[in-house]
Amino acid sequence: MSRFFYKPYVSVGQRKVQGHKKIQALVKKGRLIEPLGELPHRSKIATSFWGHAWCKHLESFSDYENRLPRGRTYVRNGSVLHLAIEPGTISALVQGSELYEETIHITPLPAHKWKTIQARCQGKIGSLIELLQGKISDEIMAIVTDPNDGLFPKPKEIQLNCSCPDWATMCKHVAAVLYGVGARLDSQPELLFKLRGVDHNDLICTAATATTLGAAMQSSGRRRTLDPAHLGDVFGIDLASEPPAISPPKPKAKPKVKPKVKPKVKVKPTRAATNKPAAKKAVTNKAVAKSAVAKKAVAKKAVAKKAVAKKAVAKKAVAKKAVAKKAVAKKAVVRKRDV
Repeated sequence: MSRFFYKPYVSVGQRKVQGHKKIQALVKKGRLIEPLGELPHRSKIATSFWGHAWCKHLESFSDYENRLPRGRTYVRNGSVLHLAIEPGTISALVQGSELYEETIHITPLPAHKWKTIQARCQGKIGSLIELLQGKISDEIMAIVTDPNDGLFPKPKEIQLNCSCPDWATMCKHVAAVLYGVGARLDSQPELLFKLRGVDHNDLICTAATATTLGAAMQSSGRRRTLDPAHLGDVFGIDLASEPPAISPPKPKAKPKVKPKVKPKVKVKPTRAATNKPAAKKAVTNKAVAKSAVAKKAVAKKAVAKKAVAKKAVAKKAVAKKAVAKKAVAKKAVVRKRDV
């Protein structure tokens, strides 16, 4: 007998069916599931600049290179059934021979490093406009995805945990989850900021302070005045280049007599408006009646099935007794003949 026990092989299709059943059971218990699904591009896990940069960063520090190809296979065939990104934590469910739970902890980004990133993003007016529109430009992402000075965590800032029995720290299930993060960044690049515990809206405040307000404020001696050319940029309005001329005061006009206001006539509600609650009650009553009829029909079918089953059992018992009696009678006749 072999010292090692290997579980029987289960195909990918069977694993998916088993995994989806377990996910449905978790949903019924109230757990929130964020499925990753199968990737639209089988050849590339991530198609955007930021997602591709994440995958490259992952491959640069992995000390278990033989695990990465299996992880790519798992994420491509849809084995990552749940992937949630929260500040400092990535939680996931991966379907292997069983449904394994993954928890990856990421150290928050230090405050001084985030200030450095903000300083590098100053003066990017085009990027600021896209950020205000809810988009993140490639120019900003090139800064935040820098492998040394960006938002990407280093190996010492990552703690990997998987419920599978594999001895390796980075098993194929963890690798699949990390690749899944790159795929998720294609559509939601702001999750990279969320993962490191920073707010990408800080880039808007920093850029706005350094560009619009910095250029608008002009010093003259000890007093500072706001340049009218930049006043519209600050408040989001269009202003004329020259101030309007001041017109002389107009003579006071005689007070006008207000016309008499006719009393408003109350409009009685129509029959259609008054009958709406009654119509709703009728609809609900019909639905209740239908459900009651359906329940009665199901109960009748169940009772009929039980009755048929009881009759079949009784018939079998009677037939067995008859056969037994015939056998006893035959044996008795044979014995008499022998005597």
